[in-house]
Amino acid sequence: MAERRDRFDLTGRVALVTGAAGGIGRVVAAQLAAAGAAVAVTDIDEKGATEAAQQIQAEGGVALARHLDVTDRDCVDHVFGAVREEFGAVDVLVNNAIVACPVPPRFHEARMELWETDLDVILKGAVRCAQSALPTMVENGDGVIVNVVSVNAFAFFGHPSYSAAKAGLVSLTRSLAVEYGAHGIRVNAVSPGTIRTPAWNEQIAKDPATFDALTQWYPLGRIGEPEDVAASVCFLASDSARWVSGSVLGVDGALMAGNALMARSVEGS
Repeated sequence: MAERRDRFDLTGRVALVTGAAGGIGRVVAAQLAAAGAAVAVTDIDEKGATEAAQQIQAEGGVALARHLDVTDRDCVDHVFGAVREEFGAVDVLVNNAIVACPVPPRFHEARMELWETDLDVILKGAVRCAQSALPTMVENGDGVIVNVVSVNAFAFFGHPSYSAAKAGLVSLTRSLAVEYGAHGIRVNAVSPGTIRTPAWNEQIAKDPATFDALTQWYPLGRIGEPEDVAASVCFLASDSARWVSGSVLGVDGALMAGNALMARSVEGS
């Protein structure tokens, strides 16, 4: 795993990743560990988190697994305390937890429980974790928070409750960057487009050609991979990004830069 350390050296850092049992979070945790960080792999899926941590350990990294329900204030505080006892204070927090719902109902048919869950996990969950991490970051005069948002925060691609929660997370990113910058704390976000993760399994089961259909909208000509997001998180967590804060890094294959299909139509090609 040490081969990535020449890119982003995180030796001595203690990272905590939420939603790290699978998909993007699992790869983020693995790459942070590969860069030298001691990583707390946390998820409401304790079995999946344990498997992810064991894989990191098998590859020579330092990791522990903890069950974490980001909607439970006491659980969040307990996990941060446990990580502090094991590794030291968390100085890299990656807020990645979501509730997978690739085929949401229409807006007028969505029950309020869906909205409450998305907001509680994605936005309020990040608030709880940041509130647990920030006191020691302030005390130490150093720390990094990276929030995983989405292109859905900036334009409508479906799933209104998820999109609204991610948009709130963008605002939170900017607020914390400004409020805590004087304490040496950097807060940024990464904004992925379509990423090939198990969260798409339900949709792929219904339509195996889903990714093929989506690829046409991406100027780079492919769907994203978890590794694309993880590399961006590692960059923002590292000293290579020491003058970057309050930013949202698009990891979207140029999706948000413009509409390639429309441009070709306008040009008559």
